[in-house]
Amino acid sequence: MRNTPDFSPFYRSSIGFDRVFDLLENASRPHTTDTWPPYDIMRVDENSYRIVMAVAGFDTQGLEIVYEPNLLIVTGEQKEAEQAEYLHRGLAARPFVRRFELADHVEVAAASLNHGLLTVDLRREVPEAMKPRRVDIIADRPEEIKRVTRGNIAA
Repeated sequence: MRNTPDFSPFYRSSIGFDRVFDLLENASRPHTTDTWPPYDIMRVDENSYRIVMAVAGFDTQGLEIVYEPNLLIVTGEQKEAEQAEYLHRGLAARPFVRRFELADHVEVAAASLNHGLLTVDLRREVPEAMKPRRVDIIADRPEEIKRVTRGNIAA
């Protein structure tokens, strides 16, 4: 039997990490692993990622990419092919749904289908307000501190 980790001690000492703990708990649960269609995930550079999925036999009308905050869903469904008697059917034609959990501020930059490979480029774009910034330190001027403090408090 597989033990799932207990994250409750972290909840007592951290604020705003609920999503991270939910992801860790979800990853520790046993899941049925569907390995089709096969895919690769690559880190292109510090802020860029690429997902490449082998979707032989699908065209742009049979594929759909839906991007939601923190979630990318790729769906594939082939139209009925011509009626033929197959002597061997080795190409998988079944529909699929593949979900990818995305980190905060990761967005879809582009998607393309070429030679049976669906490529989805992702980019992390941290908003300016979230980037580190330098804070000036005021020293030896109590009247300046009072003026700045009063200006930041809503009356």
